[in-house]
Amino acid sequence: MKRIFLSCCILSGTLFAVQAQEQPLVSQSDSVQSLLERVLPDSNRSLSAQMNLQFYTSGAAYFTEGSLDEAAFKLNRVRLEILGSFSEQFSYHFRQSYNKYSNPHSLDNLSSSIEYAFVNWKMSNLFSLMVGKQFLSLGGYEYYVNSIKVREFSDFNNNVGAYQAGVTGTLNFSPTQELVLQVLNNRSGGDEDTYIYGLPQGVKKTKLPIISTVNWNGLYCDKSLQLRYAAAWGQLADKKNIYYLTGGHIYERGPILAYLDLMYSREELDSKGLVSDLQGAPVSTPVTAQNVEYLSVIANFDYRVHPNWNLYVKGAYERAGVYKANGSFGKGLYRTTWNAQACVEFFPMRNSELLIFGHLLYKGHHLTKRARALGGVDPDTQRVSIGLVYSIPVF
Repeated sequence: MKRIFLSCCILSGTLFAVQAQEQPLVSQSDSVQSLLERVLPDSNRSLSAQMNLQFYTSGAAYFTEGSLDEAAFKLNRVRLEILGSFSEQFSYHFRQSYNKYSNPHSLDNLSSSIEYAFVNWKMSNLFSLMVGKQFLSLGGYEYYVNSIKVREFSDFNNNVGAYQAGVTGTLNFSPTQELVLQVLNNRSGGDEDTYIYGLPQGVKKTKLPIISTVNWNGLYCDKSLQLRYAAAWGQLADKKNIYYLTGGHIYERGPILAYLDLMYSREELDSKGLVSDLQGAPVSTPVTAQNVEYLSVIANFDYRVHPNWNLYVKGAYERAGVYKANGSFGKGLYRTTWNAQACVEFFPMRNSELLIFGHLLYKGHHLTKRARALGGVDPDTQRVSIGLVYSIPVF
């Protein structure tokens, strides 16, 4: 009865929240016009359809401890989206990635390649409601921004199940302030798809596999300073919860874009799998770790030196540990990671989403004695890549 009451409270709470989501491939506010807008410049914007195609390919050389592992060309990302509106009150967004498996997940009954499939109802200028598969509203800029702008994610953000089915209400206090309350599934598939070694012995699956978030976003200093904070709670298994505290601090004005993200999760089951994956030969029967915590600090500085040229440097410091002993996992720190990046981006055409880049990546890993005792191996890696990214407004 308590769980049913809790679920009803959470679902009813979504009627007092605000929408936040990862950006579309080509935003409707961008200066790039779709083909339909070029042919029919006077078309009714309240009745619209827009299709975008994202194409990202690169040639990269991968190194481990300075030794070449592989050099090859890859299609890193191909995504297609359709978005628009069919009245002044209703809009929609559908997006599919062709770099993901297409098998349907058991929980949301939708192909895992589908990232967005939702309808948004604007009930008033202050309030709207979004239902369907959407973006989990955590804080931070690297997590939120369109992934076309990210050459390499932090380990934290790379292991969050960001696209989930659920409901989000929206409430805009002003053009610069919004509050978000959201209830989504905390995963798309079953427990065996989520945890690297399934549920530990004696842990039962949950009847409420949901996650709820409270997210506040604000703009200050003539909209050049953006703050994005969020807290989240979810139930991973019976009596096994997950908690998030995340925040992003972004400054964007003129040629400068800088941000500092702080991301923390406390997980009674290891949903990200980074600690569980440290088990090696000394562990005869690996199990999913319990009572783990992750911390990530991400800093980035972009400078547009010329309308056709952009430079950025980026770094991330991450920690993974266990806050309460369980099984073969003692309490303490297990893993730290340094992520350093430098990138040069060239935009051949102004007011276009076409860019050519050169990118350097270094990831340094340090395992503590606890991790090495489990047989953990996590060498330093490097990558040098040259690539092309193009988000095409098809119509």
